[in-house]
Amino acid sequence: MLKNPSTKTNARQEVVAAKSIIMKKVLVLCTGNSCRSQIAHGYLKKFAESKAEIYSAGVETHGVNPKAIATMQEDGIDISNHTSNNVNEYRDIDFDYVITVCDHAKEVCPYFPSNAELFHYNFPDPAKAKGTDEEIKREFERVREMIKRYAMDFVKNYLSN
Repeated sequence: MLKNPSTKTNARQEVVAAKSIIMKKVLVLCTGNSCRSQIAHGYLKKFAESKAEIYSAGVETHGVNPKAIATMQEDGIDISNHTSNNVNEYRDIDFDYVITVCDHAKEVCPYFPSNAELFHYNFPDPAKAKGTDEEIKREFERVREMIKRYAMDFVKNYLSN
């Protein structure tokens, strides 16, 4: 008996449609989309794997901080291809979760007309660290580890099926 090839195609389409329904959309917001949100973006993407689409943005754009790129590289995550995006670029995306990673972004973030669940954690800004190069590097590492733990917990609690 010959199988109907269109049935096979329809089954594939249903699987793809089901995956797109299941995949959550997460936006990480910070002031300039330079350090904290970029680090969180990198870890959330790593830990969530194919369970979520991760975006990051700022209420302003400051460019991706080279020290954020370096500190993530030290932990085996390449964010050198990330761009600094403005939150307004994502207005038409229906996010499931929005995470603000600094108080400034939480206070001035524009209203999102969505049903996104909002989360907030005010991480210290490593870009404002003062001291020797080594002291600044240690501050980036300290904040990176804080964000890493937060991202791990977030994925475990909200993105694990």
